Amino acid sequence: MKSWLTTTDHKRIGLLYFFTAFAFFLIGGIEALVIRAQLAQPNGHLVTAETYNQLFTMHGTTMVFLALMPLSASFFNYIVPLQIGARDVAFPRLNAFSYWVFLLGGLFLNASWLVGPLFHAGTLNVAPDGGWFGYANLTERQFSPGPNIDFWLLGLQILGISSLAAGFNFIVTILNLRAPGMRMMRVPAFTWMTLVTQFLVITAFPVITVGLAFLMFDRFFGTHFYVHEAGATPILWQHLFWLFGHPEVYILILPAMGIVSDVLPTFARKPLFGYTVVVYSGVLIGFMGWGVWSHHMFSVGLGPIADSVFSATTMLIAVPTGVKIFNWIATLWGGDIRGTTALHFAVGFIAMFIIGGLSGVTHASPPADLQQTDTYYVVAHIHYVLFGGTIMGLFAGIYYWWPKMTGRLLSETLGKWHFWLQFIGMNLAFFPMHFIGLLGMPRRVYTYPPELGVADLNL
Repeated sequence: MKSWLTTTDHKRIGLLYFFTAFAFFLIGGIEALVIRAQLAQPNGHLVTAETYNQLFTMHGTTMVFLALMPLSASFFNYIVPLQIGARDVAFPRLNAFSYWVFLLGGLFLNASWLVGPLFHAGTLNVAPDGGWFGYANLTERQFSPGPNIDFWLLGLQILGISSLAAGFNFIVTILNLRAPGMRMMRVPAFTWMTLVTQFLVITAFPVITVGLAFLMFDRFFGTHFYVHEAGATPILWQHLFWLFGHPEVYILILPAMGIVSDVLPTFARKPLFGYTVVVYSGVLIGFMGWGVWSHHMFSVGLGPIADSVFSATTMLIAVPTGVKIFNWIATLWGGDIRGTTALHFAVGFIAMFIIGGLSGVTHASPPADLQQTDTYYVVAHIHYVLFGGTIMGLFAGIYYWWPKMTGRLLSETLGKWHFWLQFIGMNLAFFPMHFIGLLGMPRRVYTYPPELGVADLNL
């Protein structure tokens, strides 16, 4: 036990990340189940409006920062040093530090479900309730007087420290600790995508840190960074958040793309088609991810020039993504395919990611986006990309590398059951949301009238 608590071994830290992140993944899943149960019929009263706000805020925050990112991190830790022939990561103790700080941040955030009495709140739970992107000025003291938002902003700052520590660590590891002869263009695709991801981490997290610091000063020290009456603007928060938030979605998806690029050649029994193009398209996605953030803000009135520019960049980023999809399909084409569970998940990833990408292209058009923004259409989009994409890709990695990481082979029969239940279940849950959104159901509402006509689709 003590050896696990004090370990600096990259494999052990990878396993610690894996099991911790998986536990948070289950917590986020339970939150999602309660959300869907509440919305299963019109005028539901399974939970109160306030609890519902806490549920969807914590579900989003948990899945993004406590489940998907650290699940990717478990593979960075375990697999990357093995793929480049390194003995360990560059800074083993910094690596251990980043895991324990992540655990602290996750426990701190989730403690908010239980510590209401400490704050004389009158309820047990004072969980964050401002949505996972905490729009100003909802998050100001005036509108959120309790400790809810404080848990969120401090928790995210703690998690940011962990992510930055890991980011610098892996950049140094991949650039400096490769075995002799392991040139950059011989490095496996997963390690390349890890490198791009870490550069995004170390450049994107300082942006959200600044935004959170402003919010912290507003809440604790009476400043007015986001208060319109004081001459500031709440739009500043949106710019800071989405300037972090769009690279963040690539931080979530690129590792899964790397896994798929490693899994497909193994089970198609032929090399990855166009390796260099796959690598460069990943790097290009990393660069272009910085130029699209305001497509989250088409409805705030940025003006025709900004709207046009961000519309164009959003359509352009579909190009390197499409290139990857063509490369993956070409890798499978004519291969001697072994239909393992890992391959099922990798191919499922491609299919679901295409659907998520297509609905994403519809957000690139400002007039269309005005109709879709803040409706369930956007919820469908993000879940096809992050559940159908990232989670499917991560499960491909779990089934693929589990024997490497634990010395045990997972059952193929159970694995196939898992795949089909998850694949069919996700489509049943999220595909109708496109229609629910286009029929006019806003997201983040805890109940809806039967007249809206979406009761059957919500079930």
